[in-house]
Amino acid sequence: MSRALAQLAAEGLVVTRPGAGAFRARPRPAITSTGDTSWQEVALSADAATEVVPRTVDASGVLASLAAPPPGVVEFNGGYLHPSLQPERAMGTALSRAGRRPGAWSRPPMEGLPELREWFARGIGGAIGAAEVLVAAGGQSALTTALRALAPPGAPVLVESPTYPGMLAIARAAGLRPVPVPVDPDGVKPELLADAFRATGARVFVCQPLFQNPTGAVLAPERRGEVLRIARDAGAFVVEDDFVRRLVHEDAGPLPRPLAAEDPDGVVVHVGSLTKATSPSFRVSALAARGPVLERLRAIQVVDTFFVPRPLQEAALELVGSPAWPRHLRAVSAELKARRDTMTAALRLRLPELALPHVPFGGYHLWARLPDGTDESALVAAALRAGVAVTPGRPYYSAEPPAAQIRLSFAAVAGTEEITEGVRRLAAAYDEVRA
Repeated sequence: MSRALAQLAAEGLVVTRPGAGAFRARPRPAITSTGDTSWQEVALSADAATEVVPRTVDASGVLASLAAPPPGVVEFNGGYLHPSLQPERAMGTALSRAGRRPGAWSRPPMEGLPELREWFARGIGGAIGAAEVLVAAGGQSALTTALRALAPPGAPVLVESPTYPGMLAIARAAGLRPVPVPVDPDGVKPELLADAFRATGARVFVCQPLFQNPTGAVLAPERRGEVLRIARDAGAFVVEDDFVRRLVHEDAGPLPRPLAAEDPDGVVVHVGSLTKATSPSFRVSALAARGPVLERLRAIQVVDTFFVPRPLQEAALELVGSPAWPRHLRAVSAELKARRDTMTAALRLRLPELALPHVPFGGYHLWARLPDGTDESALVAAALRAGVAVTPGRPYYSAEPPAAQIRLSFAAVAGTEEITEGVRRLAAAYDEVRA
């Protein structure tokens, strides 16, 4: 009731008077705009005439997985766990306990709470210590800091192809030039990575070695050392986006260590996050690096955000230190496997025309290739009309895509029954487009 009243008050529909109650508000007079904002078109585009690589501020690729579909639509485009999979009770308890900690509302250290930095460092392993970790406000913020620290405006930055659209948006908004390096089921191809470094002179390569988005690929053991050697020989950094390490499936087996754990020379700048395994609003992540670059990362993060709110850091410590945390990870691991298997079986039954070149053992989505001649945009639109939202493949490429593709998430839906229904709707949309 209190939330409903607060919402109505925020919309100006009711007014609350302490001790008296809530009353219907008087209608507000309509506000008409008489100003002229057309001048902004010139102001916002003027810098393009002077920049070597004009900035492109475009969030459409990110919004494809952030925007909530209309009611009744099966959400195969989501990038976060469904509320039923989120540890809501554990997070609520952690936040409540954190708020009562002594000093919980005071200013935290700029780098983050020492105990939380130590926890992230243990998760990376190898030569990384707590002093080489910065607490950041979510993976997107950490990636933004890393790219701004490592590459000047106008510089090329090597990216996997396909890759996470949010990273492409970061690069373009910073005036960087994304250069694609192809990925197969074993991760980035080292020989093409070396060619790209030689051809562009780039000093940064951004990758997701574990359960890559969108392909689900895991960088093969024989390629891991090669990638680090190639980057080191090029005098370049590798930004490792380790975004779904905690969303491993039940049947995955032992995971490879982060690249940062095998890097004694400070080549890798590591990004890890709690968000994917908890809630989209639990925005706590870490940046880890060795050597002088750490101070640059710290300086840019301080300028941009000062620090991550201390109550959220305290809550993160409470959560990962509670008995509920390993239970949550085990439950999610089992559920994601069941959902992956359900979606894979349903696609093979109802849409055998869609190719699944790789079925991952972690993460929350499948990457499907459409038959030649299929109109990707038309299928996405027809699917939404049929009641299922899917993510088009085009935003995952920094250059021309090799084929029509779609990404299908199985984490944001209510359960396996909704997955089966969503695939049925997608099959109907496919029949409509191919008719």
